Amino acid sequence: MIDHIGITASNYEKSKAFYAKALAPLGYTLLMEVPKEITGHEPVAGFGEAPKPDFWVAGAASGNTPPVHVAFRVTSRAQVDAFYETAMAAGAQDNGPPGVRPHYHANYYGAFVRDPDGHNVEAVCHEPA
Repeated sequence: MIDHIGITASNYEKSKAFYAKALAPLGYTLLMEVPKEITGHEPVAGFGEAPKPDFWVAGAASGNTPPVHVAFRVTSRAQVDAFYETAMAAGAQDNGPPGVRPHYHANYYGAFVRDPDGHNVEAVCHEPA
């Protein structure tokens, strides 16, 4: 079981704003922000469903942000569609529109976008239509 995951962002404010918009259809909100005065290096923003953040975005001190993949599990295909539409409107790059991915399994319905740093962000529903 994964408790939380974190990524780095070359432009912290831009990525924080992107995720605030892109994750809203999934029920995620910005729950916590820790400034660099407390972290001792760069600020971090925690997103999730209240009361606990489980997705963290941190500023990258060096600007080096190797891309990662993160998938958010949702309970409906409509949430996948809404995530994709909202993320694209927030400035994402398309990395695979909503649709069934039968090579994973018969009910795998997902959408993929690239965030401002090129991270591959996915929303996926495993439920039948």
